[in-house]
Amino acid sequence: MKINSLSETEYNPFYKRYIQKVPQDLTLIQGYMDGEKAMVRFFKNIPDKKHNYRYESDKWSVKEVIQHIIDTERIFMYRCLRISRHDKTPLAGFEQDDFIAPSRAHQKDMENLIDEYKAVRNHSIEFLKSLHDNDLKFIGNASGNQMSARAAACIVLGHEIWHREILKERYL
Repeated sequence: MKINSLSETEYNPFYKRYIQKVPQDLTLIQGYMDGEKAMVRFFKNIPDKKHNYRYESDKWSVKEVIQHIIDTERIFMYRCLRISRHDKTPLAGFEQDDFIAPSRAHQKDMENLIDEYKAVRNHSIEFLKSLHDNDLKFIGNASGNQMSARAAACIVLGHEIWHREILKERYL
């Protein structure tokens, strides 16, 4: 299923900033595979001295941003799973800042974070391969708003691009 077939009625307008970052002519699967290659290459090229860098004292470190990208993919793919299985149960939002300290990302080795990212991404790809287009179009509820399964999956792609740009601009 092509990403450009996604309608703005399938997600909260807040997420438009992420979805707009995703190349629209790709399929979800291709977007996930291309995204993995780009992100792993990007992560591996971050200098060691920048791994724990924060551009301001109250901002996340580079490692914490990477952990946030990983955790967000997990959460949005869980939403994708529930919605694609036609579950109409309202899914709760999450407070991203509450996830950082318990993750202990700053204590992790960069290679371990990259391996964790790749494992989560590979799981997402295999899951997406298993879905039928009709299930991807199904509309559920996440954070009090309508969301389709494919919108949840697209948000993951745009979210990581968003953070890669922030890392380039403010951290590196």
